[in-house]
Amino acid sequence: MRLLTISGSLRAASHNTALLRAAAELAPDGVEVQMFEGLDRLPHYNEDDDTDDPHGEVQRLRDQIAAADVVLISTPEYNGSMPGHLKNAIDWASRPFGPGSSLWGKPVAVIGASVTDYGAVWAQDHLRKSLGLAGARALEFELAVPKAPERFGPDGELTDPETRERLAEILQGLVDHFERAAQKQSAQKPVKAA
Repeated sequence: MRLLTISGSLRAASHNTALLRAAAELAPDGVEVQMFEGLDRLPHYNEDDDTDDPHGEVQRLRDQIAAADVVLISTPEYNGSMPGHLKNAIDWASRPFGPGSSLWGKPVAVIGASVTDYGAVWAQDHLRKSLGLAGARALEFELAVPKAPERFGPDGELTDPETRERLAEILQGLVDHFERAAQKQSAQKPVKAA
């Protein structure tokens, strides 16, 4: 299974990026994890620039999402919602709208960490809504990491055992989801006559 992770934070010492590094560490055997780098290099979405020859960073985002079996996004919360640059990435990935987009039908799970008591729950909710409207399959996995500085060590390692356990459960849930979808797809393939 190919898992693409996307951090909604641009900070070098981001708790959300650290959470995704922990996800890569905790991923079950057989899961290939790739972290998308470069949200800050995406241009602002402009329909005039949304052509058959998009900006190179836009094409790279679309290609990496398309190549993934599952996407895991970790978002911080800015002013009660997701960061603008993360929404911008969703807008680019959702085009061309419909079956031609890299997000169309793509299973996506959303988690988040915040310095507040709520663990970016509003941002996660808004992100799931945006993904669903873009045609992705927003999965029902939840992980809100409140008071993030208390859950990570000075080197950025996720040290909170409860959060690590819940993250590992989500990763196994993503594998289970992928395997069920693969079995269903295999069962739907027509059998060739001998």
